[in-house]
Amino acid sequence: MPAFKSDFLRVMSERGFIHQISDETGLDQLFAKETVTAYVGYDATATSLHIGNLISATMLYWMQETGHRPIALMGGGTSMIGDPSFRDDQRSLLTPEAIATNIEGIKRIFGRILRFGDTGNDAIMVNNADWLMKLNYVEFLRDVGRHFSVNRMLTFDSVRLRLEREQSLSFLEFNYMILQGYDFVELSRRHDCRLQMGGSDQWGNIINGVDLGHRMGTPQLYALTTPLLTTSSGAKMGKSAKGAVWLNGDLFSPYDFWQYWRNTEDADVERFLKIFTRLPLSEITRLAALGGSEINEAKKVLATETTAIVHGREAAQQAEETARKTFEEGVTAETLPTVEVDGAALEAGIGILSLLVSGGLAGSNGEARRHIQGGAVRLNDQPVADDRRMVTPQDLSPENVAKLSVGKKKHVLVRPA
Repeated sequence: MPAFKSDFLRVMSERGFIHQISDETGLDQLFAKETVTAYVGYDATATSLHIGNLISATMLYWMQETGHRPIALMGGGTSMIGDPSFRDDQRSLLTPEAIATNIEGIKRIFGRILRFGDTGNDAIMVNNADWLMKLNYVEFLRDVGRHFSVNRMLTFDSVRLRLEREQSLSFLEFNYMILQGYDFVELSRRHDCRLQMGGSDQWGNIINGVDLGHRMGTPQLYALTTPLLTTSSGAKMGKSAKGAVWLNGDLFSPYDFWQYWRNTEDADVERFLKIFTRLPLSEITRLAALGGSEINEAKKVLATETTAIVHGREAAQQAEETARKTFEEGVTAETLPTVEVDGAALEAGIGILSLLVSGGLAGSNGEARRHIQGGAVRLNDQPVADDRRMVTPQDLSPENVAKLSVGKKKHVLVRPA
């Protein structure tokens, strides 16, 4: 990467955010001479963002921190179609009501990451339904559609891979690329937005917008993408034993979120500290230099700092304290994730395999059985050797809970409803 003059691109480069820029020199000069407005688009297909989205949300944070204006674009219009990029199937179509509910959930997350308002470089949140739902289709084809080359669009990996596998790609989804490109033009006109950022899988869609802006007479537009994040072992980020790692605490608890980062592989600690925390680079270098078992202290810092950004400092400290009590003192912490079970069912006895699955400690009965056979399962800190073991009220503590564990780091409390 070149030595950037602008604060924003220098931060992006030093922290490992940059994969590709459409015009490095031009964008650097723009950032160095004026306040720049940039955006990231988010599909409203769930009530929460996930940790893959946290990368781009952090880029918007650094935009604001270095004096520029971020836009979080909600895809209220495009979510009615769905982004086909790198999917093997068509997305289920969402109702306007479901999309509105999802946007409200996403707004709450951004409220912790960005400073919103209507002055200076305050962030703004806009919804592309505001213009897409008002388009006249024939006029849109005439004024916008004519600028797109189908030949070129067929070369994009997101489309080409689907066609090579002979998988359906409907005209509805194909139009997504045109609508996303038009979003960039509309944001340029409405908010003087000059830059779109996103993951490297969105490069083709973003460049469509840059090219469309050129053809439709906007000021020069720019594209910046980040690497798709994987662990050092090649695994895709964002999955846990309980499924997706959501940023909404109702879907993925702050404690589980903290534990996800605490379990980071040694080789990934420095990279993740740079991308996901706001710690000074000098402190990150110090933490990354810790050797042997001391690297676990760096992992705890990573877990606490990322959890504080997403869930607040108090929730992060509580998660850290819960982990300390659970692992260092061996006590049952009331703030552990909880699975509630029917009281009558508990009286009759609930199979240990079923509890491991419902508690998110195993993905299936087969996986749960393998955990038991491997000696990894404990009930109230006592080993479980029999996969036919039944959990009953006699297993509950005086606090009316039982602690179910897999290994040293995965725990849930079983509590009668």
